[in-house]
Amino acid sequence: MQKTSARLLSMLSLLQARRDWPGALLAERLDISPRTVRRDVDRLRELGYPIVAFKGPDGGYRLDAGTELPPLLFDDEQAVALAVALQIATTTGAGIEEAAARALNTVRQVMPARLRRRIDTLQVTAVERPAIRPNPQVDSSVLMTLSAAVHACEVLRFDYAPAAPPEGFNDRAGSPPRRVQPHHLVTWGGRWYLVAWDLDREDWRTFRADRITPRTPTGPRFTPRELPGGEVAAFVASRFRGSDGSADWPCRGEVILDLPAAVVSRYAQDGVVEELGPDRCRLVLGSWSWPGLAATIGRFDAAIEVVGPAELRDAFAHLARRYADAARDAPATPTQIP
Repeated sequence: MQKTSARLLSMLSLLQARRDWPGALLAERLDISPRTVRRDVDRLRELGYPIVAFKGPDGGYRLDAGTELPPLLFDDEQAVALAVALQIATTTGAGIEEAAARALNTVRQVMPARLRRRIDTLQVTAVERPAIRPNPQVDSSVLMTLSAAVHACEVLRFDYAPAAPPEGFNDRAGSPPRRVQPHHLVTWGGRWYLVAWDLDREDWRTFRADRITPRTPTGPRFTPRELPGGEVAAFVASRFRGSDGSADWPCRGEVILDLPAAVVSRYAQDGVVEELGPDRCRLVLGSWSWPGLAATIGRFDAAIEVVGPAELRDAFAHLARRYADAARDAPATPTQIP
């Protein structure tokens, strides 16, 4: 039989692995008597672990939620996954960078040497994609408030700051609070958004979390509505593409490129690529505008045949004139482009 301390750790590990453990099965797994199981459960409770007993034919024990977070046990893969997740926490925009660094240091200190070596050799540098504007940080307490309202299906009231508030702006001074039924808290492009049904405007809206100041208390509970399209990912993508909820770009065109499909597909993002031959393919792609779509297709640096629509063909002509003007206005230099 294991020593008491080792046996307690084994029991704790089992209790974390599944929700309910019948007493007889727990005794069998630890190779101890039911009486010893009861004593060990009492010892864990004295150490602060909230273990509750449940009745029934297979009565047993459950590790429940308590008022404080007790020490936890992780297997090797869980510990490595936790360490990696903490290293890339700086890209979440949730304002938890310092806390993540402290948590990573805590986890690393108690890791076995073999795991510590694995973590030390996996040094992750989280580099965010450059953006025109830096991604704003969101107070973690705001995210918790929004998430709690989503989970509880409670009407949320909040002040919503404008994108570029004037100096001395105070939303509470004039504008009434927004009233919404919150449905999802999502991240998109390094920013946090709340997807909700706006009660006053009677329509779906997406709100930037960094511009939200929640008001308390929350409102009454509500029955969740069905999100257009049924999936939050498709709904959010359609909103950011500027469409009316059809999950498609406002401008979509079709061309034939003198490039292999395998090459084009690596850079086509959500475009559709069809192979027409060893060095020829069909590309259907979308964008915010027709000139933007033409410029994106031009980046492939290959012969282009426009299938349609006419707006895309006109956009290529428009860019051709603009580029020709730019070439004429450029000063002559001896530099040659290979």
